[in-house]
Amino acid sequence: MSNINNRDNPWRSRIAILLGAHAIGTIHSVSVLALGPVMRPDLGLSFAEFGLLMTAYSAGQVSGSIPAGAFVDRVGVGWALVGACIILSIGAALLTQAEGLTVALIALLTIGWGYSITNPATARGVLEWFPPNRRATAIGVKQTGVPVGGVLAAGTLALSAYISWQTIIWLIAAATICSAAVCLTLAEKPTARRGAGTGPLAGVIKLARDKNFGILVLSSGFFNVGQYNFFTYLTLFMREAAQASQELASLTLGLAQAVSAIGRIGWGALSDMVFKGRRKNLAATVCMTAAIFLVGMAAAGWIKSAAIGIGVAVLLGLTIASYASLMQTMAVEAVPPEHSGSSIGYISIGTATGAMVGPPLFGAVIDATGRFADGWLMTAAIVATGVVLFGFGFRERPVKQS
Repeated sequence: MSNINNRDNPWRSRIAILLGAHAIGTIHSVSVLALGPVMRPDLGLSFAEFGLLMTAYSAGQVSGSIPAGAFVDRVGVGWALVGACIILSIGAALLTQAEGLTVALIALLTIGWGYSITNPATARGVLEWFPPNRRATAIGVKQTGVPVGGVLAAGTLALSAYISWQTIIWLIAAATICSAAVCLTLAEKPTARRGAGTGPLAGVIKLARDKNFGILVLSSGFFNVGQYNFFTYLTLFMREAAQASQELASLTLGLAQAVSAIGRIGWGALSDMVFKGRRKNLAATVCMTAAIFLVGMAAAGWIKSAAIGIGVAVLLGLTIASYASLMQTMAVEAVPPEHSGSSIGYISIGTATGAMVGPPLFGAVIDATGRFADGWLMTAAIVATGVVLFGFGFRERPVKQS
């Protein structure tokens, strides 16, 4: 692992690039969610078929997570992020050519492959460049790229009133190529080969034998059902159940993404400075609170209240949209530094599986009952189940403070 004292201050330079990489990666998928009210009818998709787009995206993350983690451990942070940007751009270009479900699914699958590299690459960067007593804070900061990208993506729905959604996706692809050029500044010279003397999947094989880490992976999947159901159907819920305007639905998504930036940094900093590296109980509390708020979202649908919908969406932004920084920190701290990329790749199997299963299940419930509230209640039960599994099954291994 690199010595932070031999590098420039990562708080001034490198953290901004990691944050930007997450923002660019997030814009691709969240723009699809935000553009749902115009993209879904244009492509002739049912609610369940629209949910399948996020399933394809998550399938890309699941299938790409293990090779992505090994790739990051092999080539380093900079080259991995450049590769991620190239794959994301290819996926975006494919999406602009979609006229129905099939090509759109292939495009989202490709975008998922691209983003599967981003998480392990940025997490390895934090592990290499930041000391243990600031690690969760740094992960929280770089994870704010997710809501930053989400806020920018939320504006695409309003922008679609002036230009086509295909043009918007082309603009995102161009921005991603620019991001690749920035990430190239982190690329190391290909001199010393990383992981010498070990197989490319050595870290993953070791983790697969760790039952405790397996519980962390599984519980992350339950939690991510909550996060992806929330973001996938938020604008559709606000428009069709809470009876909000298109502009207000877009604003709600933007607010939820914005406040999640506060949660991602805040929960990480709290676990570093107040809980001294003990993150499990805080993560469990955040996610159980989110399950309660998901029930509140169902109530907003019952009474058709846009105001309550906005309020609960903000609270979910602070909880179910913000837990990831704690889980990622526990993942990288549970393994030797040389396998840090593999740890995030492996835990991404759980999170991406949850994201793959959740949205089409939610959509199928809506198609069957005609009520968004039933989908929110189902999601709340799944998240609560994950909290029980995590709380009673996972044994935390806090790192020493320095």
